[in-house]
Amino acid sequence: MVKWTDFERATISDIFSKIDSDIVGPAAFARCLIVYPWTQRYFRGFGNLYNAAAIQSNPKVAAHGKVVLAGLEQALNNMDNIKQTYEKLSILHSEELQVDPDNFKLLADCLTIVIASQLGKDFTPEVQAAFQKFLAVVVSALRKQYY
Repeated sequence: MVKWTDFERATISDIFSKIDSDIVGPAAFARCLIVYPWTQRYFRGFGNLYNAAAIQSNPKVAAHGKVVLAGLEQALNNMDNIKQTYEKLSILHSEELQVDPDNFKLLADCLTIVIASQLGKDFTPEVQAAFQKFLAVVVSALRKQYY
């Protein structure tokens, strides 16, 4: 079980209160597909992913980015039990979708970049450390079924 400090809990909640999920989710997911183009192989049904402009304007990419942020909000609301919260999601991604588990870390990195750009000077090293700890726990929970 992960031990969260009061600062970490407050900081992670504060981050989610300051960001617009309808912007951050799609931007982070699009960034992942653009920067790591091999991740596109899981989204063949999304249509045109041929270049950055097509990815950024793709409604299915935007919708999935919103789903990702909604999933993170589930983790936020269940910080003391993220692994159980993500149990079915881990099974889905490992057994049915067969997603390379390294992609979760890539998306987490893209989320960090997008949130840092949204928060600007408020994204201090201490805030970043708390957020990256949160994302590491989420990634670990998603990877659980792979072991």
